[in-house]
Amino acid sequence: MEQRVLGKSGIKVSPMGIGCWAIGGQFYMDGKIDGYGETDDNMSIAAIHAALDLGINFIDTADAYGIGHSERLVGKAIKDRRSQVVLATKFGYFGSEATKTLQGYNVTPDYIERACEASLKRLQTDYIDLYQLHVWEIALSEIDPVIETLDKLVSKGKIRTYGWSTDLTNGAKLFAEHQNCSAIQQKLNVIYGNEELLKLCEEKGLANINRNPLAMGLLSGKYKRDTTISRNDVRGAGHFWADEMFKDGKPNPAAYDKLEAIRDILTMGGRTLVQGALGWIWAKSDITIPIPGFKTVKQIEENAKAMDWGPLSKDQMMEIDRILGCMD
Repeated sequence: MEQRVLGKSGIKVSPMGIGCWAIGGQFYMDGKIDGYGETDDNMSIAAIHAALDLGINFIDTADAYGIGHSERLVGKAIKDRRSQVVLATKFGYFGSEATKTLQGYNVTPDYIERACEASLKRLQTDYIDLYQLHVWEIALSEIDPVIETLDKLVSKGKIRTYGWSTDLTNGAKLFAEHQNCSAIQQKLNVIYGNEELLKLCEEKGLANINRNPLAMGLLSGKYKRDTTISRNDVRGAGHFWADEMFKDGKPNPAAYDKLEAIRDILTMGGRTLVQGALGWIWAKSDITIPIPGFKTVKQIEENAKAMDWGPLSKDQMMEIDRILGCMD
């Protein structure tokens, strides 16, 4: 597959990136686990190296993941390969590294500048390619000061471009009008996603970065209908925003039914379910950039192989639309 472009920035990236939430390890949000279980830091670094070796150059992380731990791992992994990487991170949440607990959010100008400097230090770099607001929703009165601060960071050379990780179209519209805004990161997968937001990105010339492209692992195919996930995993912890994929620690029945209805199409021709799910995203639009999470080298290898398969065909997309349309 050809490289894709981070919107108005013109920065070229691989058709997919890697999402570094899971490798941050365990941390807490709203009194609940917000990580994907225990991790192996050496394996995480090996997996990042494998991604780079397989042609994936886009890495997405956040200062909130593991309360700085994910950024530190990424920094260590790319220290000698920075020129090969388009590096994205996020800001807005703050927490305690000692207790691994997120404590709230702050989007004041002074805080954003401090957060940027802290991320640069953890990532062992002097610039961030894409700096994204991580807080899903902020007050309209807060948006202009945030944008002014981000434009200031661009002028200082601390960041190259910026975006917002949100599923709210109205807020994204305000960011999209600014020249230095290049991307919106949204939830998008074959089961759920805000297509209105995707269309906005197409209209405004923004990249559409896709978190949850594998539906928090549901589209990996390793979970059965009656699988129960531990409360020591974000999918079993009881977060309301995970309910679309995993509810009460089990695959959401409606989501699981949709997966079963389209499984054969996604795996047609020999693709794995993961590769079919990523192919759906690429076929949806030429501005989409999925960032599946990972914890192992094996997962990176399977994800990267999806680039060899490329997008699903028009006929496959039409059949999936027909089936899912009948289920909505």
